Amino acid sequence: MQTALWILVFIATFLIMEFNAWFTHKYIMHGYLWTLHRDHHHKDHKSWFERNDAFFIFYAVVSMSCWYFWSTYSLWYFLPIGIGIMAYGLAYFIVHDVFIHQRFKWLRNIDNAYARGVRRAHKIHHKHLGKNKGENFGMLIVPFKYFKN
Repeated sequence: MQTALWILVFIATFLIMEFNAWFTHKYIMHGYLWTLHRDHHHKDHKSWFERNDAFFIFYAVVSMSCWYFWSTYSLWYFLPIGIGIMAYGLAYFIVHDVFIHQRFKWLRNIDNAYARGVRRAHKIHHKHLGKNKGENFGMLIVPFKYFKN
């Protein structure tokens, strides 16, 4: 029973992170922390790193804090929460930074309906260089209207 509950907490955390990524992107990144996110839409520097990468650090600290609470206070549910946040971060990194923006030379030759839909949806979001009017949705759950052959 404990294992099933652990897996359920992990899956729930991963799914909640998809909503959290949408919410954070729409209301925080395109809101009061636009100064950190702006260079993701309009690169204004020569560095490989973006100010936008600070959001990764925030979620990494949250995940590591969960691991700390699990190990220090023996609160079992903090481990699947921390691993769920980390797993979502890894999935987001692979889909967003590697696959879509190709910050690394991996996964460049993937071509199927889902891959085209993800790229198309993200391209529509990035056509707006400003703070407002960017269409927002999760990174892994993409609206079906973008899936075309």
